[in-house]
Amino acid sequence: MSLRLIRDYLDKERVKYTVLSHSPAFTAQEIAAATHITGHRVAKCVILSMDGELAIAVLPASCNVDLDLLGWIAGAERVELATEAEFRDRFPDCETGAMPPFGNLYGMPVFVSEELAAEETITFNGGTHTELVQMAYSDFERLVRPKIIEFARPRI
Repeated sequence: MSLRLIRDYLDKERVKYTVLSHSPAFTAQEIAAATHITGHRVAKCVILSMDGELAIAVLPASCNVDLDLLGWIAGAERVELATEAEFRDRFPDCETGAMPPFGNLYGMPVFVSEELAAEETITFNGGTHTELVQMAYSDFERLVRPKIIEFARPRI
């Protein structure tokens, strides 16, 4: 979803948001540093294969997904990181690795860490490696209806 499409969707839903531009950055931690936003407040999307179906895990940039815990809580027998080949076609209008957390628009369930859900705002990639979108978490939750569970672990 290009930034234009994200903007159109959020405008249609009457959601207030801010677009933040930054120099090219390819990891969530690099984005946090480039935008001077703490890694606890920048959301990263991790594409997973859960029992053979794609899903999005959304968590702070400063954390990793505990795949075993997520699978156990979600009731999935097998959870693993999806390969780019598995998910690239699902996001044809996004730069690889810059997908927004709108699984509802891509036919994918979304899991959000409790830590991110507790924040007032959510900041995420806008489909490119140079733009972020920031909006109220409550609006994000209303639109996406994610499953909120604890599966994020601080990076060691």
